[in-house]
Amino acid sequence: MATAAFPTRDDFAALLNDTLGGESQGFEGRVVKGTVTGIENDLVVIDVGLKSEGRVPLREFAPAPGQKADLKVGDEVEVYVDRVENSMGEAMLSRDRARREAAWDKLEHEFAAGNRVDGVIFGRVKGGFTVDLNGAVAFLPGSQVDIRPVRDVTPLMDIPQPFQVLKMDRRRGNIVVSRRAVLEETRAEQRTGLIQSLAEGQIVDGVVKNITDYGAFVDLGGIDGLLHVTDISYKRVNHPSEVINIGDTVKVQIIRINRDTQRISLGMKQLESDPWEGAQAKYPIGGKFSGRVTNITEYGAFVELEPGIEGLVHVSEMSWTKKNVHPGKIVSTSQEVEVLILEVDEDKRRISLGLKQAQANPWERFSEAHPVGSMVEGEVKNATEFGLFIGLDGDIDGMVHMSDIAWGVTGEEALALHHKGETVQAQVLDIDPEKERISLGIKQLERGGVAAGGAAAGGAATGGVGRGAIVTVTVLGSNDGGLDVQVGDDGATGFIKRGDLGRDRDEQRTERFQVGQKLDAMVIGFDRSKKPTFSVKAMQLAEEKQAVAQYGSSDSGASLGDILGAALKARDEG
Repeated sequence: MATAAFPTRDDFAALLNDTLGGESQGFEGRVVKGTVTGIENDLVVIDVGLKSEGRVPLREFAPAPGQKADLKVGDEVEVYVDRVENSMGEAMLSRDRARREAAWDKLEHEFAAGNRVDGVIFGRVKGGFTVDLNGAVAFLPGSQVDIRPVRDVTPLMDIPQPFQVLKMDRRRGNIVVSRRAVLEETRAEQRTGLIQSLAEGQIVDGVVKNITDYGAFVDLGGIDGLLHVTDISYKRVNHPSEVINIGDTVKVQIIRINRDTQRISLGMKQLESDPWEGAQAKYPIGGKFSGRVTNITEYGAFVELEPGIEGLVHVSEMSWTKKNVHPGKIVSTSQEVEVLILEVDEDKRRISLGLKQAQANPWERFSEAHPVGSMVEGEVKNATEFGLFIGLDGDIDGMVHMSDIAWGVTGEEALALHHKGETVQAQVLDIDPEKERISLGIKQLERGGVAAGGAAAGGAATGGVGRGAIVTVTVLGSNDGGLDVQVGDDGATGFIKRGDLGRDRDEQRTERFQVGQKLDAMVIGFDRSKKPTFSVKAMQLAEEKQAVAQYGSSDSGASLGDILGAALKARDEG
């Protein structure tokens, strides 16, 4: 039986557990305090109160990786007890594990509070770097090193700096940190402070940091602002690099500040005088000016009248004769052109220009050179179902309606007489410069055409006959509706309605007339195709009226037969 003078092994274990906090608090796996009893080469001998001392590598007591340990006999240190004794009877201690455990406790507290922690980048691993967080080793992904990609991290290594803990798992021993989050937070704080000191309309100096197709980013001393390409200059700028370069110091004006998104819009042209002021007075409507073509689109071309002021020539205002063609086939970029001011809107900064208006109207020019009644010659450009288009001087066309192609034939037959590419002569019948139309006639140059003196019997003239004229016609054919006739042997063709063949019903029978028979008739009008219409009845009534006026009166007592007899006798004797 054990006595107090000779304690057993169990008694010793109980006393040890009481010293270390009870049996529930195991000695192994804890951080305890010990005293340095000696330094042997690169090992530190530490007494932690166990039956044997432990040895710890001297490098584990270095303040940071790569630094020398400052330690001497008698110093008190904290170590981690891995095992009470090994096979050699020595305690297995670790300063790194002690520091790591203490660091984990602190890191968990800082992570829960969202605070930053200090650390040192000391090594490279796949996908990132290792960071010493005062004993705990963390992983720093390459994307979390800086706000922008960093090619060389050497200047950042072995330097104490703050990090933000993104994730940690103590059971697995994983810690992920970020340096970028700290920089972004610091920059956000600086941006907020800087934005508070800026105001819209303020003029500041900045350095061009980056250039894109749509503008340039300018560093205002800790915060970037966007200088849009349209705010660089009043004149057209196709790309910002035409005016500024990276690294240039520029003077800009703050146009807008969005304090919620911390975005700043800048402008350079706002520091220049606005060329649009007084544009309406400088460019009056109807004025003719020279300009340079700066841009060509599907719907027109932009012409620079002066630096900062451009006007649009719509595709419909580019050419008198070239219709439905791309503007690039009429003008080219950088070409000097003369334009006419059509409209000016100073508020909307728009000027409408006309290119064709600065040139002579080809229809007016044609009208001066070829008045109505004159003869022209041209090539048949196109044949349609209603007429022919003839190419004329000035790159314009005139139209010959199917009814004005030939005498004595139908319109379809007349169209078949000519073909595309043929050169023909025609007479100018009408010119309308506003509607850009020229009417021509081919048959008017042939025998039986319009008389040089104009209208006959005081009426309108078409086909050599005028309204009210009495002419001799030849019967070409008959039907139930009337007679097809022709003036003379090769003159204008026309029609006599059945009711116009005579005064009496018996005289209105078409079977009384034979093909080739000649008779006199009066021109009473023209149809839509400008063919004359004739009437025997109207001629008889006109002759009767004339006879009554010349040879009788209402009170003479003479019969109508006597009057007509006298008139006929006078005509025969004459």
